[in-house]
Amino acid sequence: MPWRCLIIKELQINGEIRAKEVRLIDHEGEQLGIVPIEKALQIAEEQQLDLVNMAPNAKPPVCRVLDYGKYRYDMMKKMKDSKKKQNTISVKELRLTPNIESHDLNTKAKKAKEFLESGNRVKVSVRFRGREMGHTEIGRRVLDDFTDLVKEYGQVDKKPKMEGRSMTMFFGPLNEK
Repeated sequence: MPWRCLIIKELQINGEIRAKEVRLIDHEGEQLGIVPIEKALQIAEEQQLDLVNMAPNAKPPVCRVLDYGKYRYDMMKKMKDSKKKQNTISVKELRLTPNIESHDLNTKAKKAKEFLESGNRVKVSVRFRGREMGHTEIGRRVLDDFTDLVKEYGQVDKKPKMEGRSMTMFFGPLNEK
């Protein structure tokens, strides 16, 4: 992922700071107290570092003497690492019919097992067409059979529920803690 895609909060540095007085922290982390902005800029310039406004909403604003380029690089690196550690869970959908054969049901269950093992949620829906709407109990039986096939890989998050012409059910991966 390129660096420019990461967005960090832009801070006021050096001449951009408009406050008259600031609470100053030096590059070693020690507080120097409340000083006029001119003196703070002079201290930063003597050490060949930047004066960065860390807390602009504070009274008086908190400024720190540091190398802004290095600070910005470190913040982007932290953000990139935190994005790397995130895991996203997506919902995969499988569609069944009320008159599905057992071999086809096993194939769909095998696919659902793959999804659950990779940490995704699975939405299973049985779609009713025409006269099948009068026999929703067959669809519920199909979902029960499907549940028996995948119960060692995932758990039922939402029980079967009719939504329009389809009956849906959600499975989530097993919590192994």
